[in-house]
Amino acid sequence: MHIHILGACGTFMGGVALLAKRAGHRVSGSDQHTYPPMSTQLEAEGIELYEGYEAAHLDPVPDLVIIGNALSRGNPAVEHVLNEGMNYTSGPRWLGENYLRGKNVIAVAGTHGKTSTASLVAWILEHAGLNPGFLIGGVPKDFGFSARDGQQHFVVEADEYDTAFFDKRAKFVHYRPAIAILNNLEFDHADIYPDIQSIQTQFHHLVRTIPGSGTIISNARDTHLEAVLEKGCWSRLERFSLGEDEADWQVQLVKPGGSELAFFHGGKPVGTLSWNQQGRHNAMNACAALAAVTAAGVDPATALEAMHRFAGVKRRMELISEVDGIRVYDDFAHHPTAIRLTLEGLRRNIGNARLLVALEPRSNTMRAGIHVNELGPALVAADRVWLKAGDGIDWDPQEALSSLEGQGRIVTRTQDMLQQMGEAVREGDHVVFMSNGGFDAAPRRFCRMLTDPGP
Repeated sequence: MHIHILGACGTFMGGVALLAKRAGHRVSGSDQHTYPPMSTQLEAEGIELYEGYEAAHLDPVPDLVIIGNALSRGNPAVEHVLNEGMNYTSGPRWLGENYLRGKNVIAVAGTHGKTSTASLVAWILEHAGLNPGFLIGGVPKDFGFSARDGQQHFVVEADEYDTAFFDKRAKFVHYRPAIAILNNLEFDHADIYPDIQSIQTQFHHLVRTIPGSGTIISNARDTHLEAVLEKGCWSRLERFSLGEDEADWQVQLVKPGGSELAFFHGGKPVGTLSWNQQGRHNAMNACAALAAVTAAGVDPATALEAMHRFAGVKRRMELISEVDGIRVYDDFAHHPTAIRLTLEGLRRNIGNARLLVALEPRSNTMRAGIHVNELGPALVAADRVWLKAGDGIDWDPQEALSSLEGQGRIVTRTQDMLQQMGEAVREGDHVVFMSNGGFDAAPRRFCRMLTDPGP
């Protein structure tokens, strides 16, 4: 079958393209910007890519067109598909109805921690010799790519964003997992959902798809998830928690920064973990992953050994440079809660060392100002903050940072921000760049400034 993918260079759709190719299909694709690393990864697999969305790319007519959720009515390729009556579907639906059928699907859902937790689960299964397939919205360092074919087990990052312009259900309702992790639930995607209740409805729909023989691993401390489960739960339910809650699975911090953890199941010790990750949020991710792989049949001792070797995920507090005692991190930040937890975790580890943060509010929800009152408090662990206020922000950035007591700076140009940061940074500082977009390559540009400061 010839499958053509519209929006092929996105992380999710690129993963779908790779999986379709591995399944034996002839695959081609189009995107507005065909760029590395995804473009080179696809082309290395023999997938032909086209720049832009021209109707000519669909001649001869493919057997199936898979349309990404970034495309909408008015797009030339979309209009051509509809006018010509071509066979089309969405990426999540194709994945669920074709590729995932018959596999043991482990889905990781939640507002935060999906990529890290899914990467952990995939790595544990790999370490256990189970050769899992996966489709993850980031690049696990242990694998070096975001999607691959596998054997019986398949790990999927289960996004609550909508499926396509013709299917406004959440992506994850198409996956029909046997095991589902519900990490947390907060209001996000304000361009799609009007309120938290509408997102809870989508999570309820996910719960409805999990078989009675399946397992749900849910955050015991999340009241929004508890409200979802109260709507109905027909599967085995295990809750996880940080601390002393009466949850089925518990994790405790042996060291305050989270680099050493202790796990308990049913109140009984399971084992301890020393690893390279940090923060309470990563401790919770580890606990959820441990519960999920145990449900999949992996021995907990094997899982803990795998997590000890876990290398992390690119752009999740990734240390990208250390020059003259200055450590620079790149972090994929999109929500005030994630920003706060990440910075608090780093603060516990670095003590009184200075923490400099550059933030680009890029998600639709952040740019709309939905979380503007939470933004300043999320950044209080930092000693100095630069916020890049670009086009599309109609709230007062200075007011948003008022709780930082003068330590916040507003810039509109990346070059100005980098210049100010270069003048402020000194030996021993920790510098974090936070954005769920490209940030004008600011992290790498800053690293080059440190190694080659110029005249």
